[in-house]
Amino acid sequence: MGQASIRELENFKNQVGTKFQLYNSLFISLPFHRIEKTGILLSIFLNACEEGYARNESPTEIVELFFERFTTFKNKQEQPELLLRFIQYVERQVVLFDAVEDAAFTQINDTNGPGTMKELYGKMQQQNLRELFESKLRDFNVAMVLTAHPTQFYPGAVLGIINDLSKSLKENNANQVNVYLQQLGKTPLSKKQKPTPYDEAVSLIWYLENVFYNAVGKIITDLSERFPDAQQHNPVIKMGFWPGGDRDGNPNVTSEITLKVAEALRSSIIKCYYLDVRKLKRRLTFKEVDVLLTELEMKLYNNIFIPNATTDLNADEIIQTLVQMRNIIIHQHNGLFLSLLDNLIHKVRVFGIHFATLDVRQESSVHGRVLQTLADTEGLLPAGYADLNEADKISALLQTNGVATADKYEGIVKDTLLSFDTIRNIQKQNGPTGCNRYIISQCNTALNVLEVYALFLFTGWKAEEMNIDIVPLFETISDLKNAPGIMRLLYGNETYRNHLARRNKTQTIMVGFSDGTKDGGYLMANWSIYKAKEELTNISKEYGIAVIFFDGRGGPPARGGGKTHKFYASMGSNISTKEIHLTIQGQTVSSNFGTVDAARFNIEQLLNAGISNSLFADKERTLNDQQENALQQLADISYDAYQKLKEHPDFLTYLSQVSPLNYYSETNISSRPSKRGASARLALKDLRAIPFVGAWSQLKQNVPGFYGVGSALEALEKSGQFAEIKGLYQRSLYFKTLIDNCEMAMEKTYFPLTAFLSKHPQYGELWNIIYEEYGRTEKYLFKLSGHNELMHDYPVERLSIQMRERIVMPLTTIQQYALTKLRDEKNMDAGEKAILERLIVRSSFGIINAGRNSV
Repeated sequence: MGQASIRELENFKNQVGTKFQLYNSLFISLPFHRIEKTGILLSIFLNACEEGYARNESPTEIVELFFERFTTFKNKQEQPELLLRFIQYVERQVVLFDAVEDAAFTQINDTNGPGTMKELYGKMQQQNLRELFESKLRDFNVAMVLTAHPTQFYPGAVLGIINDLSKSLKENNANQVNVYLQQLGKTPLSKKQKPTPYDEAVSLIWYLENVFYNAVGKIITDLSERFPDAQQHNPVIKMGFWPGGDRDGNPNVTSEITLKVAEALRSSIIKCYYLDVRKLKRRLTFKEVDVLLTELEMKLYNNIFIPNATTDLNADEIIQTLVQMRNIIIHQHNGLFLSLLDNLIHKVRVFGIHFATLDVRQESSVHGRVLQTLADTEGLLPAGYADLNEADKISALLQTNGVATADKYEGIVKDTLLSFDTIRNIQKQNGPTGCNRYIISQCNTALNVLEVYALFLFTGWKAEEMNIDIVPLFETISDLKNAPGIMRLLYGNETYRNHLARRNKTQTIMVGFSDGTKDGGYLMANWSIYKAKEELTNISKEYGIAVIFFDGRGGPPARGGGKTHKFYASMGSNISTKEIHLTIQGQTVSSNFGTVDAARFNIEQLLNAGISNSLFADKERTLNDQQENALQQLADISYDAYQKLKEHPDFLTYLSQVSPLNYYSETNISSRPSKRGASARLALKDLRAIPFVGAWSQLKQNVPGFYGVGSALEALEKSGQFAEIKGLYQRSLYFKTLIDNCEMAMEKTYFPLTAFLSKHPQYGELWNIIYEEYGRTEKYLFKLSGHNELMHDYPVERLSIQMRERIVMPLTTIQQYALTKLRDEKNMDAGEKAILERLIVRSSFGIINAGRNSV
């Protein structure tokens, strides 16, 4: 461990570990009913858990022995009541730990060190690359798309408490901390009802207003001061948004909701500008400037506070007024307070009046169903359309004329048709950037893309005015393999090629990690995405198309999270990095972008990665043929091992009965159902990747994050190739990042929690298979890295994970206790069953919120 890591670790222990223990003790003194007794008993229960697992006791034995030895609670009502109080207490401990980590961010991270923009500026100057750097700034972007995917969701009130608590912790204001902890004690952390898509949008708009608005403004202002000519017309940073636009498998998202969310985004950014203008008025009190500022203030005010007074205010109009003020200040007032005005100008250039681009997403089969309905009822497509092959369907779609009437239909057909009108309406209100991407999930063919193109035409769009990017999403292993062939067909289609010409000869292609990992396991999913990107880059170049890859990344490594910026820095020259587009989901929002300091640091990491990969890409970073062959072997072997696990006859039964999978949708953290389709029968294909990965995570087995890696490394050792793989680990940033993130997933496992299943008559075989693969993977990762502990290179993150896992150990224990009783006791009355199910769901909520370590 280097000196820098030792210093960061000591800072973490002092600023996070010690402070958490100090302020955690305040919980016991809160003036609430029975809180002291709960806190004292919880510490005893935690100790009982740790000692019990060391003695190979099961969660059921630990809980029952705890009540027998340390309490007088004997009946079936008192015991669950105490366990519920434990859960509520731990939930608030997690919030406190989040706030303490946020407050210490700048003290435990080098905000001027590796991966930051300052480090990049230094490298640029040393290598005399200013011109190349400026050229890159003219067309490079990092686009961060906020999604409401359910991996963490605090209510808005709790987000505010975390924010205020962090500020007070930073200032060591113990009195204020105590007040906020009292507020936290009285504030519900769980939701009695599922949030609507609009609720989800409001929660994420909080981050846009309070974090991204300021963090992005600071970064862009700094860039503009250093490179004033290069960054004039390119925002460099973009924001995207899915809540309210993401229809895939979510019947709660309607056109009405989409419009309502777009209006909320518009109102929110105008409110931000209005507040900034109010601040500017205190400084820009100069002749002529003050009049212009007052006029702008009134325009902004009318657009957000006066009913029915919304005007066609646009970003260009705001910028024009601000630039006019700027010129007056320069020529008449000695440039006084110019930097304050420039900061607002930069923000308007980034956020426009849309704040974040609202993407629309729908699953491909829905479009096919809508078109079939149009063929059957309106004659807009030839008779027998359903029986045509793919090529003939494409021909029919692109030759037809006419406009469909949405009001003729009901349900999903009507809303799908209305969604195309909705996009047009949003563009009128929020500008063209307000909604200009349509994403097709489960995209299997070129037809799926051209179906969407045709639906735009059927809903009144003119081909020459279609300022929309149609984005195919490839996720499963087979879809990723087929993606190059699909795009070749599209690029070769004259109609679609003309559409791309109007879109600046640029094609955005989305690839998703989550379903790929669920489908093919950790290594195969990641490698399939790499290979697909590589081939798609070559095909796009062949047709003269600039390809932008949009990564659907989740929080944990099993869903594409982890050291995300290192993946982008490791792409080499074979993969297009024209722009970086990625989803920011669940716990990644709060862990990486929860405060202005953290957001600025992590956005800079992405900017640095994308620009570095372009400016400094070298042979060491780009994989050669031999290295690719080795990675392909690893992926194939791990895929086979993972498939055998999935094909085990008890695989789905194990997951549904041993984990809280069946209760995932009841945590009320998402408006979207946990599986596609309405079938009551559990099928892996229909199961959403988020509950799939989340269930393994709560079980503390994290199968999608490591399974198959050990088998693959063992097989290559037996074939005499391990030295080659070790060399690859030492030389390839891509492979090392893969392994680093695998280690993170493994660090979050805890097999003693479920070790009692090793001798279970039905589940024992599967548990032992998973445990053996974990041990095998750990053994070979140690051989690969030369270390004897996981995450050796990231000691701060490792300690953070360990502390969080210890905090939630009572929750995982209670959850397994309740699941076991429900599974084993056949003649349970309805009341007792309901109590146990409540313990499972409430435990889930706390465990989910604690899983924040995605960095």
